[in-house]
Amino acid sequence: MEGLKASAHRQIDNDTGDNRNSQTLARKSDANSSYTIELRNVTKCFRMETGEELVAVDGVSMSIRPGEMICVLGPSGQGKSTLLNLIAGFIEPTAGEILVRGHPVVGPGPDRGVVFQRDTLFGWRRVEANIAFGLEARGVPAAERRRIVERYLKLIDLEHFGKAWPKQLSGGMRRRVAIATVFANEPDVLLMDEPFVGLDYVLRAALHKVLLDLWADSRCTVFFVTHDIDEALALADRVLVVSHGRIVYEAPVELDRPRSAEALVSSHASELRLKIMHHIGSDSSTET
Repeated sequence: MEGLKASAHRQIDNDTGDNRNSQTLARKSDANSSYTIELRNVTKCFRMETGEELVAVDGVSMSIRPGEMICVLGPSGQGKSTLLNLIAGFIEPTAGEILVRGHPVVGPGPDRGVVFQRDTLFGWRRVEANIAFGLEARGVPAAERRRIVERYLKLIDLEHFGKAWPKQLSGGMRRRVAIATVFANEPDVLLMDEPFVGLDYVLRAALHKVLLDLWADSRCTVFFVTHDIDEALALADRVLVVSHGRIVYEAPVELDRPRSAEALVSSHASELRLKIMHHIGSDSSTET
């Protein structure tokens, strides 16, 4: 469980300015809202067995536009995964409101797909059947399911592995299938909780490309939790830093796509990296 006792109020150090329109492309959105995700003064508290109350999320408000990829950084136990679970509808807020496409979140839904740290493939279903699982649950006709599955197998470069069992795949291949399984359901929001943690640099970079290719194809909104600053700079339109249950820093990543190795060591990237490191390491008494 992520959570820390409520700390003194901290202001957000905001480098975004007033204009975020240039960061995103329009996708499906509710007619009454220009945001895919909205959190309005959201707080989440947990009651421990000792009777102590832990505040995991403390009065957070934020808005995420359609097609935007957000990476959320911060130390362990500070509220990142709790925010993701709130948006997913796995847990309810203690106070405040969460909206997806203008509608209150009251539980999990097909408009939000989740990729966890460990893949959740069904060992008793072949790769193509795993990708088709959500489509079957939604009642998508068999011919349409086959077309969608074939398309995603090609997008993740596994078109010759549709009949394979998950146990026959490498770890990186399983991760690709897990991501494709979520994208195949065409969610408006993709929630990713450190999906590439523990992987080596080469494999992680390959999976970043898979994710970015699928995202470019779908233009869904992505909420990506990570501890890796370089991963955030490689992926995000905007980065958020969470500390003691609050968003203490946010900034756009103004780097062209696709992002080269040179871009990721540019002056802008280096300055942003230093600011993120400062806010991850700053104590709760610091005001910025």
